Amino acid sequence: MTETYEPPKIWTWEGENGGEWASLNRPIAGATHDKTLPRGEHPFQLYSLATPNGVKVNLMFEELLAAGYTDAEYDAWLIRIGDGDQFGSGFTEVNPNSKIPALMDYSGDTPVRVFESGAILLHLAQKFDAFLGAPENRAEVLSWLFWQMGSAPYLGGGFGHFYHYSPKPRIKYAVDRFTMEVKRQLDVLDKNLAEREWIAGDEYTIADIAIWPWYGNLILGRGYNAGEFLQVHTYENVVRWAETIDARETAKRARMVNKAMGEPHEQLHERHSAEDFLTKTQDKIGG
Repeated sequence: MTETYEPPKIWTWEGENGGEWASLNRPIAGATHDKTLPRGEHPFQLYSLATPNGVKVNLMFEELLAAGYTDAEYDAWLIRIGDGDQFGSGFTEVNPNSKIPALMDYSGDTPVRVFESGAILLHLAQKFDAFLGAPENRAEVLSWLFWQMGSAPYLGGGFGHFYHYSPKPRIKYAVDRFTMEVKRQLDVLDKNLAEREWIAGDEYTIADIAIWPWYGNLILGRGYNAGEFLQVHTYENVVRWAETIDARETAKRARMVNKAMGEPHEQLHERHSAEDFLTKTQDKIGG
């Protein structure tokens, strides 16, 4: 029998609640401790972790550099959210919402902070006039970028939480509710990609860069161990698109930057130059 819950007239915080990541949740904002953020020598300073939202920005930087935009060199610093690094005073000055990724742009006369992964992608795309698609197709690119920003919380905070992270026993209603929505979203993508090579048309854009770390990696079996449950193989057009991006060297590098779990040779805790990846490749060969 499912335990019933009647909300009180006034909600009160009773401490940690929410499964594996419960310690990250609290009903107030702001810093919990003093901690200055490090700064490297490049124009862009990224403070992040290789979650899907973090990988988006890693991929954008790696694509810019691969395309020859040498001014897009960046330093990437690891923010361990399990340790509460995102609640340090330096980080909250860059992102008052205490979520990764956060970016400081020192390329101009005045430093600029940018937070929210979609905002960072758009900021970089506009700065370098890259991966925005043709002007006449700009509205389509932005529509899909904002589709991702609005849809992914159902995948991560909804489906991922209740299917994978929440305390047991799982809540059937919650799992069913968010599974239905995630499968609907995958169907939206599948139908869209049946008619075009990339998310927004014939060009690879920030729409693809934003969507792939979430839905591409889910399709490739890297999200919540839910591939069989969701029958991801049935979304054939999304599979084709996801595998195409996954084969790019930029995507392989993006998944390594600020990664702090998995095989050691796949983890690049900090990234300060392209040579950092060579060290990891040598580690893999040597190991």
